[in-house]
Amino acid sequence: MTTPHPRPVWAEPPGPAGRAGKAAALTAIAAVVLLPIYVVVLTSLSPASAVTAAGGLVVVPRGISFAAYAELFAGGVVTRAVLVSLGVTAVGTLVSLAATVLAAYGLSRPTSLWHRPLLFAVLLTFLFTPGMIPLYLLVSSVGLIDSYWALILPTAVSAFNLVVMRAFFMSIPAEIGDSARADGAGEWTILARLVLPMSKGVTAVIGLFYAVGYWNAFFNAILYINDNRMWPLQLILRQYVQQGGSLTSASVVDTSASAALPPNLAIQMAIVVVALVPVTFVYPLVQRHFTKGVVIGAVKG
Repeated sequence: MTTPHPRPVWAEPPGPAGRAGKAAALTAIAAVVLLPIYVVVLTSLSPASAVTAAGGLVVVPRGISFAAYAELFAGGVVTRAVLVSLGVTAVGTLVSLAATVLAAYGLSRPTSLWHRPLLFAVLLTFLFTPGMIPLYLLVSSVGLIDSYWALILPTAVSAFNLVVMRAFFMSIPAEIGDSARADGAGEWTILARLVLPMSKGVTAVIGLFYAVGYWNAFFNAILYINDNRMWPLQLILRQYVQQGGSLTSASVVDTSASAALPPNLAIQMAIVVVALVPVTFVYPLVQRHFTKGVVIGAVKG
């Protein structure tokens, strides 16, 4: 009777010391991730006396106050910016997903029209980008300045997301599509009823990538949006944190009420918390699809 081939060291189950080391490493990583969030949230909820006593960011609780959040939403600037960001994120994600799915499915079919030239054009964008000035001139020439579409269309399709989704579509056995065509199904039917239901994981992950990108984007708003009433939340955050702008007017500070305002640091941290909340709640819903969606699509392609 032959003895089984020994497994390599890294494939063996860890011993007590290894398990303790993993637990310590995971605890340290969790602390590094959660501690800044804890400090930001606590500072946003701290009264002026606690912020003054701490000399900045609050680590030890010394009372709770919602004055920063009350001031944050009092002038309507942040509320409007949140609605703008939510609208741009929702519409932009739908537009980007639709364009990416259609383009990826077309490029995954070797017999599709202009398959190789279009694929080469997509891959070429990894090496060459148009640059800020040509892109601004293009957006301006089509009349998208001071339009919400300027925050969506210039970045509607990511070449990386397109390549990942194309690779996943190519990993689906061709016999599935061939059998559907033999039954009289067209390409739209195959995509909607066969391919997409099998691609929920990668679609969810790509959708999350797009949603996070739209939610965190602010540079396009700096370039294309001149009306501060149309600014997304991230640009309001940048305006206040980096430039000390006012939340009531986005550019003019109300000196008559400045004495009654909560500490600037608490308001800054409250804006950060508001910007973090949507991603914090959405990410756990999609996290389980990461390995199945992205890794399988990238490796098998």
